[in-house]
Amino acid sequence: MKAFTYLRARTPAEAAAAVASQPDAKFIAGGTNLIDLMKLQIEAPARLVDVNALGLDRIEETKEGGLRIGALVRNSDLAGDAAVRRDYPVLSRALLAGASGQLRNRATTAGNLLQRTRCPYFYDTAQPCNKRQPGSGCAAQGGVARSLAVIGASPACIATHPSDMAVAMRVLDAQVETIKPDGQARRIPIADFHKLPGDTPQTEHALAHGELITAVLLPPPIEGVHVYRKLRDRASYAFALVSVAAIVKRDGSGRVAFGGVAPKPWRVEAAEAALPQGAHAFIAQAFAGASPAPDNAFKLPLAERTLAGILQSARA
Repeated sequence: MKAFTYLRARTPAEAAAAVASQPDAKFIAGGTNLIDLMKLQIEAPARLVDVNALGLDRIEETKEGGLRIGALVRNSDLAGDAAVRRDYPVLSRALLAGASGQLRNRATTAGNLLQRTRCPYFYDTAQPCNKRQPGSGCAAQGGVARSLAVIGASPACIATHPSDMAVAMRVLDAQVETIKPDGQARRIPIADFHKLPGDTPQTEHALAHGELITAVLLPPPIEGVHVYRKLRDRASYAFALVSVAAIVKRDGSGRVAFGGVAPKPWRVEAAEAALPQGAHAFIAQAFAGASPAPDNAFKLPLAERTLAGILQSARA
């Protein structure tokens, strides 16, 4: 791990300005992803700005009837919150499906959204990776792609986004609240927050350098059966091969987002009109243009069978 300076910020504006003033500075809260990346020298920030003292750790009702979740709310606290369990169970279930209890006790809402990929080629610094070193190439192309993307990828990158929580946030149409280094606040729809790789896979989200997430806003509760199902190689502490976040009504209508299949939580709203026709009709539209590798083509029928089970349960 390379040497770095450390600053404990007192206000969100101070934190944003401190990171913006140095090109290779980073925010740190729980550190459950960043510290691992620093140990491997995938990330080597010259300055860490600690945001744990900013008071962004509360869950509050909004005047619209939704919830405002502070950026520093720990994953365990969010999953166990009474209002979240009652009104947004898809979010609670997604959080409990992620990581281990020890990590959930440290990991934060904002940090969860900003997780970097777990693509094995990204973590292997002996391999070329455009996300880690732009322009170096993508070793995953033609490599072992079993855990990687089947849709939304590009020739430059086929990595998947690892967050379970983000998939639930996507199906809920959450908004990300931020503060810029100049002190201005803005809200980013979760649909626009994560970026597809295109020719710039190193750009993973819509935040400017130094822009700090302060909260995530949930809309009023959404009617329907809330389900999160995660398919993985082992029962715990594993990232999704395919995950499905769904809110489904008895007539089969609803909304669906997928994890483990794309570089961002994958939701195609236009395909949701086909949900009452069944999983096959929906998947044909939601995954139109998919280009799986031979060793991850199983993700498409796996997604369809998982969704079919969810729809059957909802109708029951």
